[in-house]
Amino acid sequence: MSKKTMAKKDQHKHPSKQQPHQDDDQRIKLSETMIAGLDGSEQELHHSSERLDDRLETGSRQRKRLKKKIYESELERLQSDLVKMQYWVKATGFRIIVVFEGRDAAGKGGTIKRLTEPMNPRGCRVVALGTPSDQQKTQWYFQRYVEHFPSAGEIVVFDRSWYNRAGVERVMGFCSEEQVEQFLDDCPRFEQMLVNSGILLLKYWFSVSDTEQEVRFQSRIDDPTRRWKLSPMDLEARNRWVEFSKAKDAMFAHTNIPEAPWFTVEADDKRRARLNCLRHVLSKVPWKDMTPAAITLPDRPQQGAYTRPPMNEQFFVPNAYPYD
Repeated sequence: MSKKTMAKKDQHKHPSKQQPHQDDDQRIKLSETMIAGLDGSEQELHHSSERLDDRLETGSRQRKRLKKKIYESELERLQSDLVKMQYWVKATGFRIIVVFEGRDAAGKGGTIKRLTEPMNPRGCRVVALGTPSDQQKTQWYFQRYVEHFPSAGEIVVFDRSWYNRAGVERVMGFCSEEQVEQFLDDCPRFEQMLVNSGILLLKYWFSVSDTEQEVRFQSRIDDPTRRWKLSPMDLEARNRWVEFSKAKDAMFAHTNIPEAPWFTVEADDKRRARLNCLRHVLSKVPWKDMTPAAITLPDRPQQGAYTRPPMNEQFFVPNAYPYD
């Protein structure tokens, strides 16, 4: 065997001796980037360390995606419980607000879909407000959100919420720092009022690494049916990752109150994120099974004669799929 061949085999057996581990290089580069953005506070240091770990999720800490069979089985069970929970909410007049926040492509929409799809839409609705109108801009900041709050027996899910002010509005310069500080001061009192009135307020932050976000952005670009999910604002936010991280840290520091704490959902694996969030919602509502008993369908009563109008007098949707 030649020396060249032996060298190749040795390199295959001991790759670490030939080149530094890529994860180590990545960790060094990311550490330098994160440290440069710190202001030295303990709060910043704590959250920045978490962000660094998030960035390395697809590196040395990568985990396998939850198996589809397990996911579908658990989803079916949890959605069955959600229906039971809604029966209880309606029967007792309970009121629930669920707030979903997080970075773009973090999986909020997919989780909201799985949360709401099994439930009666008359008692569970999703609120996703757009840009405020000129009139709304003159109102009390929380006013346009309050209009959508639940009545007795209702569940309201906010796909982004009043926390826009502490996040996208702040980072993108859509409001002044004075307005942000006012919001951070008012928000805890506002939410305490909601809880004191009997509303259960659940707040979820979906945490996704920048590497995984990049994969999801590219997936949206590659799929013409999903490109609408990627806006110019999303791309601009992508360029301001650290700014959004600092804004989120400040938001948590001011609004993580005992009456309505923030719950972070690790969202690099969509399947786990959805199941974990649904399980958590169910655990926070003091529901019990109040599913109505099954009824016996009575015989159809005899009715008077009826003659259907001629078919040529009606318009029908064409059948594009002929019967065999």
